[in-house]
Amino acid sequence: MKCIPEEPDFSDGQMAEKVLWEALKKSLPDDAVLAHSVQVRNGRAEHEIDILVLWPGVGMAAIEVKGGRVSIENGQWYQSDRVGAHRIHSPVAQSQGSLHAFKSWIGDQLGTPLTSRFAYMTALPYTPVPRNWEMAGCPRTLVLDQNDVVSPADLVRTAIEREGGGASPLAPAYMERIVRRLEGTLGSGSEGSRDPKELEDAQDHLTQRQSILLQATRSLSRIRFTGGAGSGKTWLAVEKARMLCKQGKRVGLFSYNKGLSQYLQDRVSGWRHAQPAFTGEFHDYARKLGVPDGKGSSYFEEELPQLLKDLAVDLQPHQRLDAVIVDEAQDFAPLWWQALLATTTDDAEIYAFLDDHQDVYRRWGSPSTNGSSSLEELVTIHIDENLRNTRKIAETFKSFAGEHFTPRGSTGLPVRRVQCATEDALDVAGDCIDALIDEGWANNQIAMLTTKDRHPIHQGYFDRDATAEYWREFHANDGEFYGHVLGFKGLERSVVVLCVNGFKDLGRAAEQLYVGLSRARSLLVVVGDSDLLEQAGGPDLKTALSRAEAWVPAAVGPLRGND
Repeated sequence: MKCIPEEPDFSDGQMAEKVLWEALKKSLPDDAVLAHSVQVRNGRAEHEIDILVLWPGVGMAAIEVKGGRVSIENGQWYQSDRVGAHRIHSPVAQSQGSLHAFKSWIGDQLGTPLTSRFAYMTALPYTPVPRNWEMAGCPRTLVLDQNDVVSPADLVRTAIEREGGGASPLAPAYMERIVRRLEGTLGSGSEGSRDPKELEDAQDHLTQRQSILLQATRSLSRIRFTGGAGSGKTWLAVEKARMLCKQGKRVGLFSYNKGLSQYLQDRVSGWRHAQPAFTGEFHDYARKLGVPDGKGSSYFEEELPQLLKDLAVDLQPHQRLDAVIVDEAQDFAPLWWQALLATTTDDAEIYAFLDDHQDVYRRWGSPSTNGSSSLEELVTIHIDENLRNTRKIAETFKSFAGEHFTPRGSTGLPVRRVQCATEDALDVAGDCIDALIDEGWANNQIAMLTTKDRHPIHQGYFDRDATAEYWREFHANDGEFYGHVLGFKGLERSVVVLCVNGFKDLGRAAEQLYVGLSRARSLLVVVGDSDLLEQAGGPDLKTALSRAEAWVPAAVGPLRGND
């Protein structure tokens, strides 16, 4: 059994704690963990858990130990020693307070809320307590008396299972993460075992360092920033918008993707200085200027941009944009670019952030009716470094990102590969989410992305025309997310379960896989049939996935489909 510390130094006044400690060591299973005198701060308040029990597959218990003879009169607790009886704070309340402080602290430390069953208990090794005793807020189950401490393990388990708050047993993997914090170990010496939140903070720091590109190119007013997934393009687009707004310019910050547009709006909404004149989708901007609503692909692809160009002729100088910034600019059709630039001033600044390898909509396949896009006139700045993903994740999609693509993140966790038949992929991916939550990942850290049909939860939003609600819930970060790779461009989650449930067009499959594989920051799980993945992604993807960890989540059971 693991003990923290291995041999506690019990003082003369801690004999009651020593008695319980030794009894727990004898009666708990070998895979349990005992920690003594766990100090926790919650704001300015200081707490101490006399003995903390971590029991994989069961849960946790915070135990407050009181020696001597303990009694209660009129709700007041007393403790007797050689001097006599004196008042003490309720050990039940102490244990409860330390439990909540520990939950708050460990959740912040790991970046994952503690959802395992957790009970607060009181141990009175020298006090008899009748079996039928109970008081408000403290059932007898939560108390270990002088008889109970002889062999307390089963009683601790009963308290956790009956009275412990929490939704699930303590997952072994999550317990190990807690243990590293209790030991004071910030990492095991292996970069791959470092805490995902720590790695993601480091990735954010690397991304912010990209601001040097904006400083180095400040004398250039028309730039095409091109780079692979995870190179910090969205962060740069927002930062460029912030800099231009502070200069007093009328800025338009655009994207095609609804989810990304909502993210951009959320980012700029808190700016204390001037905000962009418009942030969001190109088509919404056209409507804002007075272009009438319409329906159908021909309206969005051709009629709307032409109507906007016609309308732009009469725009006054104060209505025109001084700067246009487009994120995921490869999604903008040439006609859209022409219409958008028609609404700008003559010397407007233009900044396009794009990834040539993520042209999933294929809008650049045929030339526009008026020739090539203005993108060709922009100065190209290459952003070759991947900063968002761990290296193990980045290596899976490196073949899609171009020859100059360079992963700069930490090594990270192994990519997980779950083999199943294509028709089973949705069900198996759902099982993977259950297993990940059991491991200790918070549900709001996880996104499932499909490549063909929507997940039923995603489809439900679509059927009731609740797109705005759908994306609000994603950005509120309250639970797991179900989406499609086409709608998740420019977005990310700590964990992504890529559900390869087929493709509507194999000709676009490689680009879709590129998007899906590159959305995870800390852990990527690829679910689907190996033959289909090779057919869609090519031999390089097959080689990359051969290095992944074969995973059979407990919730899945036997593998479905062929190996």
